[in-house]
Amino acid sequence: MELNSNQIAELLPHRYPFALVDRITDYESGQWAKGIKCVSVNEPFFCGHFPQEHVMPGVLILEALAQVGAVAILSLPENRGKIALFGGVKQARFKRKVIPGDVLELECTLTKRRGPVGYGACTAKVNGEVACTAELLFAVQS
Repeated sequence: MELNSNQIAELLPHRYPFALVDRITDYESGQWAKGIKCVSVNEPFFCGHFPQEHVMPGVLILEALAQVGAVAILSLPENRGKIALFGGVKQARFKRKVIPGDVLELECTLTKRRGPVGYGACTAKVNGEVACTAELLFAVQS
């Protein structure tokens, strides 16, 4: 099932400049989600990171992955209207730069859940090449 930016905004509280997912290309509630972020030179973070060589900050790649994971967990009927907070990052690895013009392909699979806390195995790719991998911890709050 696909979600556009307006439908994503119905699930996630993030707004400009922190809405970092342009489209959810597919998802299964409570299980996994895939999405894309079209990286543009007009992103506000490129003004300072770095003016001489634009590179998307790694922490924002992680945030985009977390937002895709949040769609997977917040699309469950019992979690509608709640917020998924970042709880931690394990094993984050950055394999390539993400620059303007790239389409960041984002995937998050929920691997473990206990009550409101869970883990997601995440990968970000550009043209099929891994840009980042990480395990993200989240907590769902009402």
